[in-house]
Amino acid sequence: MKWYMPFMLFFIFALPLHAEADELIQQGESLNLERCIGIAVKMHPDITAAKNTVSANESRIGQAKANYYPQMNWSTSYSRISPSSGTSGSSSVSGRTNEAFDQYSTGFSLSQTLYDFGKTPTEVKIQKLNRDSAASDMESVTEQIILSVKQAYYGVVQAKYTRLVAEDTVKQTQQHLEQAKGFFEVGTRPKFDVTKAEVDVSNAKLNLIRNENALRIAIVTLNNAMGIPDAPEYLLDENLSFEKYETTLEDALSKAYKNRPDLQSVLVKRQAAESSINLARTGYYPVLTGSAGYNWSGEQFPLEHGWNAGATLSFPLFSGFYTKYQVEEARAGLNILRANEESLRQTIFLEVQQAFLYLRAAEEAIPTAKLGVEQAQENLDIANGRYTAGVGNPIEVTDAEVALNNARTAHIQALYDYKIAQASIEKAMGLK
Repeated sequence: MKWYMPFMLFFIFALPLHAEADELIQQGESLNLERCIGIAVKMHPDITAAKNTVSANESRIGQAKANYYPQMNWSTSYSRISPSSGTSGSSSVSGRTNEAFDQYSTGFSLSQTLYDFGKTPTEVKIQKLNRDSAASDMESVTEQIILSVKQAYYGVVQAKYTRLVAEDTVKQTQQHLEQAKGFFEVGTRPKFDVTKAEVDVSNAKLNLIRNENALRIAIVTLNNAMGIPDAPEYLLDENLSFEKYETTLEDALSKAYKNRPDLQSVLVKRQAAESSINLARTGYYPVLTGSAGYNWSGEQFPLEHGWNAGATLSFPLFSGFYTKYQVEEARAGLNILRANEESLRQTIFLEVQQAFLYLRAAEEAIPTAKLGVEQAQENLDIANGRYTAGVGNPIEVTDAEVALNNARTAHIQALYDYKIAQASIEKAMGLK
């Protein structure tokens, strides 16, 4: 393959994806969380793969049902035969000489399983259960994608708020620099104040650059979570407001055991494993099959014709203990699924507990973080007042500005943590 082929393939597949992304999101469109989730459910390749897995299992149900219907076949053959001859020169075929001759044959056959002691119905049942398990797996994948979208969405909002804090800090340090220059020019403050203010401005600008890059990374992460990495530019409805999420640990656990699709998938697989034992046991039982056929054959046209019909009862006498080991394998598979079910229940219990405690801790942190912002703002006002009155120093102002910046960032982080905690407990409970 030539060196440029990977690039050609990239553009071949990338261009339709970009066109589809443009159809979903208009340039400059404002998106809320629900819209982002809807796009992810439609576009994310993991969900598409899960949907096709369900479709594949649906087709297997039809394959299992095929044994309910008769099987028909048509065959046609032609042979050129040169019979062997004995010492007398005559053929062994009905006194024919050893001359070559043509042989024609055509016909159709019909076979139908009349009774197989429940093998076909059990196979159909197992495939239906596998289909249901795949559907639960698809729900589990969808819930994980939704959680990723929520995390990425609030990550963008957090980055935007944090960038605003960085922008305000740049403005504050610039104002302080202008103030220090004014005091220095009239001779009331030393050159140190101006130099210190200039350093503060540079640090604030560097911090702003880092926050702007963090915002770009957050947007890229959201695009990837939605399954459209090449999405056009859009706006987000910014919302980190606090809304208390009411639930108890007991209620959360109850909903989790009822709604979690991964648990439902394991339960359905366990039922399929139980049916697999019955399916394996059918290897001990006979199979009754009916058959019929009509055919034409001969050496020249018109061909002679005939028909046949009958029934066959096939009884397995000995198969090298194959059926016995199949049954043992099915029982072992059932025991594995029972253990997996118990392990998953313990995992769910742990996840719900952790999410619940995380939610409560995040809720308690918000008022404390908000109070910290108010106190830091008051401290900065005092420091600015002292500096303006000539009794303070620039270090006090810088420390107060840094404290306010950290307090506002901590408040934003607390709000973000609560949103993520809410999304996590909803995922743990199996809610979308």
